[in-house]
Amino acid sequence: MTFTESISTCFSKYATFDGTASRSEYWWFFLFLVLTGLVLSMASDTVAAIFNLATIIPSLAAGARRLHDTDRSGWWQLLLLIPIIGWIAVIVLLAQESKPNRYASAAVPV
Repeated sequence: MTFTESISTCFSKYATFDGTASRSEYWWFFLFLVLTGLVLSMASDTVAAIFNLATIIPSLAAGARRLHDTDRSGWWQLLLLIPIIGWIAVIVLLAQESKPNRYASAAVPV
């Protein structure tokens, strides 16, 4: 998945916590959030804060879908509340390879 595809996918699934997200989808979106946040903070702290608040839900949703792709519950993101150790643990979980999982959504008939 490319950089622009991952951004459009994550924003189109703004609050979709079910299903899965590939490793590239999650990390490209994460890179977009970090870079955009940095650029906006150089321009205006207020605009950067608004952007960060507006992207909390899609970043949590993408993280949950990424954890689903590794056959883990999205609730593992709560480890982010534990400084340093929790952050490292979540990064390791998010960086793991995809594996067969119970969260893959079946094709929805049109």
